[in-house]
Amino acid sequence: MKEIWNKIEKCGVPGRDLYELPTSEKRFPDGCHYRIEISGVERPEVLEALIDEMEKRDVPVHRLISMVMGATLLSDDELERFAKLARDAKLEVIVTPGPRTVWDLGGQVRTPEGALSGLRIRGADNLAYVIGDIMRAIEFGFRGFLVMDEGLLWLLNRMKENGDIPRDTVFKVSILAGHANPAGAKVLEMLGASTFNPVADLTLPMLAAIRKAVKIPIDVHVYLFDSFGGFNRIWETPEITRVAAPCYYKIEPGQSMGVLYKPWVSPQQLAFMVREKVKQAEIIISLIEKYYPEAKLSQRGAPDLAIPKP
Repeated sequence: MKEIWNKIEKCGVPGRDLYELPTSEKRFPDGCHYRIEISGVERPEVLEALIDEMEKRDVPVHRLISMVMGATLLSDDELERFAKLARDAKLEVIVTPGPRTVWDLGGQVRTPEGALSGLRIRGADNLAYVIGDIMRAIEFGFRGFLVMDEGLLWLLNRMKENGDIPRDTVFKVSILAGHANPAGAKVLEMLGASTFNPVADLTLPMLAAIRKAVKIPIDVHVYLFDSFGGFNRIWETPEITRVAAPCYYKIEPGQSMGVLYKPWVSPQQLAFMVREKVKQAEIIISLIEKYYPEAKLSQRGAPDLAIPKP
């Protein structure tokens, strides 16, 4: 096995998971170890509740995963209002563009075996549709987008290079892309990912191996939907911070993404959930401050965040 490990390491990735759990020396551009990411901020009303709770608790939230139901389903007025609220609150917004695999006419991904093939954009027309939704959001000032398809990621970054998309646009790779090892992380970094969300049940040695392979932030689920396993890793956050920095902590409790992030879910229910998530972020920060006090939390509105520019 040592020979195999050595051959793998020649390619720039660890040959094995790092059971020694080395302390990460990598940081965000502001020199900090970790940040807070909150998902499911679907509408302007939910964003208002988040901002209110964040200010009440004095909890710095850095990034929002928003419009998971699809940005297509927000009106122009809602997009404009959302962008202005986020800009004023100094919050990075990662928009989830609308047309994607589970929206189109294909049925393979909905079958038990077809689901194993992962979520990828089907056909050139659907690539054009999802890029169209991204371009619509860019017009309202949004600069961050969620992607789950490596081909789409490559194409979007080529469009950035060509000047067809603003150069300050960032792309986060979704957990639904299913990446779980250092080689996959390396590929995403090479394709232009700004940050990525590996599958959520990785051990500390696995996260440490990914961190050794790449510089981009790792987005770590520490509270996850019941439908994804329903686990809670909040007590692990001090050690995850030590071995995986820089990282975003992602808070996403609830029954399932398919239930919560639908356009008919009431803004009141989503607002209650987002307030709970801010409270959970407060708990995470308190644990890290107690058990890994060397770790630094980014200030709200850090300069490198993709804050909307309406």
